[in-house]
Amino acid sequence: MTEFITVQLEKNPRGFATLWLNRPEKNNAFNAEMIHELILALNEVQSDKSLRFLLLRGRGKHFSAGADLAWMQDSARLDYNANVRDAHELGELMHKLYHLKMPTLAVVQGAAFGGAVGLIACCDIAIGTADAQLSLSEVRIGLAPAVISPFVVQAIGERATRRYALTAERFSGECAHELGLFAESCSSEQLDEKVDVWLGNLLLNSPQAMRATKGLLHQVGSGALKPSLRTYTESVIARVRTSPEGQEGLRAFLEKRQPAWQEQYS
Repeated sequence: MTEFITVQLEKNPRGFATLWLNRPEKNNAFNAEMIHELILALNEVQSDKSLRFLLLRGRGKHFSAGADLAWMQDSARLDYNANVRDAHELGELMHKLYHLKMPTLAVVQGAAFGGAVGLIACCDIAIGTADAQLSLSEVRIGLAPAVISPFVVQAIGERATRRYALTAERFSGECAHELGLFAESCSSEQLDEKVDVWLGNLLLNSPQAMRATKGLLHQVGSGALKPSLRTYTESVIARVRTSPEGQEGLRAFLEKRQPAWQEQYS
């Protein structure tokens, strides 16, 4: 497994990985090194067929305070073409996280500003503390949430994105739950317990079926009905039903027993 400096990748024997933002002394603020290491870590997770899903977390008090000040100062000295390359790297990170073939769960505490909101939006599911503080803070410092904006719109809708991107106002984890960015919010004391509940739920599911369902939903998108989409969905269910895990799941259900993927880690 690759050794990292700004992130930490832990693989649990139960079949999932936790990717930690690991600059707690800098409140897990982004810099070029962290973005590059996150991309490398996601590539490693993607290629590991033993993993069922991924957790994304931040070490310390905060999930991520957004962009690192020193990195922003360096970026300010770059010309246009160098800034395009810099933005492309951030876009690559968001794209890889959003399109990761396995389910992703973000766990949020403390601050989540700027690009950190983009990371949360790129995950399939997010939970966090009710007192977490989130902000699309870019306009406050003369910038724009450009690269992350498509993913934020997907997560909370166009109207809410307009509000929070244009005002840069902070909103709580409880509000993030109301917006649909968080699937659940809780007290800080309850967070680890809630994580265990979500882990337990995901571990009940067929790993191959979760991957197939994630790929399916990316293709379905907004659900616009087209003949090609109908053909695609019909082929997906046929392929999943005839797969080894599909056959095992059906047999286990009919025989009133646990399927093999649950017994493996029970």
